[in-house]
Amino acid sequence: MNSKPVDELKTVRKLLNIEKNYDFEQYRQKILAASLKEKVNDGVTWYPVVLNRSYIGTGERMIVEITRTRQTGIPHAFQPGNIVRLFSNAEGEVLEARGTVNYIKGDTMTITLNSDDLPDWIYDGKLGVDLMFDEASYKEMERAINQVIRAEEGRIAELRDIILGYAPPAFAGSGDIVVEELNESQNLALNQALRAKDVAVIHGPPGTGKTTTLVYTIRETLKHEEQVLVCAPSNAAVDLLVEKLSDMGIETLRIGHPARVTEKNLSRTLDARIAAHADFKHIRTLRKRAEEFRRLAFQYKRNFGKAEREQRKALFAEAGRMLNEADILERYVVDDLLNKSKAIACTLVGAASPFLSGKTFRTLFMDEATQALEPTAWIPILKAGRVIFAGDHLQLPPTIKSPEAAKGGLAITLMEKTATRARAATMLERQYRMHADIMNFSNKHFYHGRLVADESAGDRLLAPGDRPVLFIDTAGCGYSEKINQETRSLYNQEEGILLVKALKQYLGTLGKERILNEDIQIGVISPYKAQVILLKELIEKDDELKDLQAQIAIDTVDAFQGREREIIFIGLARSNSKGEIGFLNDKRRMNVALTRAKMKLVVIGDSATLGSSGFYNDFLDYVQSIDAYMSAFEME
Repeated sequence: MNSKPVDELKTVRKLLNIEKNYDFEQYRQKILAASLKEKVNDGVTWYPVVLNRSYIGTGERMIVEITRTRQTGIPHAFQPGNIVRLFSNAEGEVLEARGTVNYIKGDTMTITLNSDDLPDWIYDGKLGVDLMFDEASYKEMERAINQVIRAEEGRIAELRDIILGYAPPAFAGSGDIVVEELNESQNLALNQALRAKDVAVIHGPPGTGKTTTLVYTIRETLKHEEQVLVCAPSNAAVDLLVEKLSDMGIETLRIGHPARVTEKNLSRTLDARIAAHADFKHIRTLRKRAEEFRRLAFQYKRNFGKAEREQRKALFAEAGRMLNEADILERYVVDDLLNKSKAIACTLVGAASPFLSGKTFRTLFMDEATQALEPTAWIPILKAGRVIFAGDHLQLPPTIKSPEAAKGGLAITLMEKTATRARAATMLERQYRMHADIMNFSNKHFYHGRLVADESAGDRLLAPGDRPVLFIDTAGCGYSEKINQETRSLYNQEEGILLVKALKQYLGTLGKERILNEDIQIGVISPYKAQVILLKELIEKDDELKDLQAQIAIDTVDAFQGREREIIFIGLARSNSKGEIGFLNDKRRMNVALTRAKMKLVVIGDSATLGSSGFYNDFLDYVQSIDAYMSAFEME
């Protein structure tokens, strides 16, 4: 056994433990050790909330809809898929029920409860919702990485050494398949994946059709294999794959909690398929009758004779028999559904589902693999004979909460290791999203000039003579960054006001009617959360932008990864006399920000501050070279 990959994995395991402890300590401070008022202010608790309605959802699960009545509109940490605790303080003690967030819009949240019935106390008032610590995911990661470390021989040990670059990957066949819907580099990537005996990487820079290439590769693979496993780190990425595979006519089964699945894909979930199965009515009848028998048995008093004891025993026995029969029948239904599906789709952690216990797959396809913590990536790999990664290691890595763990290397993903060590990557080279001027800086800086803008996008403008790229320089304006004392995040009030002014001027040239009729989408981005909050406040309160609110998305760079808009405005926020730019130093973050726009990219920043970085100096040289520079003093 090669000790080097095992030693490397032991280091990863140690870093994962540091991350887990750091994550829990943050949770402890925000939830366990904080007062109710502090939790509400931190955005990790909604209290008080009112119950709007309750109903039975997909898979016979109980769903509640609640609305917060205080601190409305302020930022919070809740997201779809979060594990939460619904609680009541009405009885003097905390009563609670666990669940999963389905959906959030404004101050309204829907939650799928883990129980079949509504809690008795839910109508007593004083309701709230807490964000919970997701310990289960860490346990699955630890279990997977321990299993990979322990492997001394067999396929797991072979894949471990090859994926980590300690043994060479093997390829077989000629690779001469041509899919008409794909371009030359996409077909090269597809054939490389089909030829791979161990591992292959589809390296997809922004706008190059990575997921499309992956889906066609899955289709071609299924011509030779009965079934494949398809995974991604996030539920949103899995749902996109499920939609694309289903549109291609590939029978796809979505494994996962219905609360974490988009409405469009609910009918493709295992829960929904079980509920629609011909045998489901019988399963439901058995469980209902079993519950009736158990209720009858519990009606007996403590002091009763032998006959009553025998009757009670018989009732429990009959209830147990029915429940056992229902479980066996449900297992049969699940196996039937799994066996009939060509693609099984789930998140990386979702691959540990009991429904997939004991199942193996010839091929695992992993999309958005550069957003996956290495320990999570090993979870589905344990079920696979070979792995096809897809992603771009030159965009943002997964979010690591612990600075120590990130510095130690936990932010380096398995796909990045494979792409840089195993020489199994094929880069997609034709991009369909951006005007060439928007593309070219990132192309030169990150992709060695190999990207080519397709004719459909390369010279497309929103208006004749428009400049697709514009940098507005605030140097000398006296703007200054400030720190939000509660969140420790940076914001720049003057730059925010300037950005909104520039946005209104540009949208004014297009006209409100055209923007609405053509559904032109606009993104406003900042690397800093405090600046995002400021920009939201400024834009939402602006009367001139009132009718365009639905067209404008405002968020951090990290949240915009994987998204695109016709128009993107970026506010960098940093402006100080020391030339400090903090995590703007992460070039991959800027690669993401600069490649979200299709036809118009506007960047606002202080060149005097940014000039301390060679990367931003190169960017400033680039905008000068394409006549895309403007001083803030030039604005009317």
